[in-house]
Amino acid sequence: MPKIGMEPLRRKALIDATISAIGERGTLDVTMSEIAGRAGVSAALAHHYFGAKEDLLQATMRYLLSELNADCRTALKLGTTPRARVSAVISVNFSEKQFRPETIAAWLAFYVEAQKSPALRRLLKVYARRLHSNLMSGLSALLPRSEAERVAETTAALIDGLYIRRALKDGVPDATTAAALIEDYLETKLADAKAG
Repeated sequence: MPKIGMEPLRRKALIDATISAIGERGTLDVTMSEIAGRAGVSAALAHHYFGAKEDLLQATMRYLLSELNADCRTALKLGTTPRARVSAVISVNFSEKQFRPETIAAWLAFYVEAQKSPALRRLLKVYARRLHSNLMSGLSALLPRSEAERVAETTAALIDGLYIRRALKDGVPDATTAAALIEDYLETKLADAKAG
């Protein structure tokens, strides 16, 4: 007889195991059995909770998105000025929680898989829209609309690019340096806008 209340804990354990397995391999080429073993449950139970591996991968990506979104909402509430709001978004993306090697590897693997998976592509579009909207929540008060849109797009590309470089172990070694690079870019764009 199943233990009452164990399903949410096991689902979370399977998602954590998925992130860990992807992080170790650097690819989505992991089996349900491997993930289940890491989570301490049987492969049959993993299939019971999630169905196919693709369903577990989608649930894992939704989990990463919801964590990032929750962290961002919390940080944005603390941003008392438009500039602070933009910095909050950058800071969250490079927080210790978000910039862990296994999380970075999972994001990179999801980007690659989204080339083939419409479901994962939709989730990445949700991420991109949220990131853009969160950046615009501060930038729209600091720059003319068209310039704010360009700066938001470039900032988002810098965030994603620094994740990719870190996943390939060919970029900035730490989150603080990554965030500082983006902050430098923003300061330059804001100074240019004031001077113009």
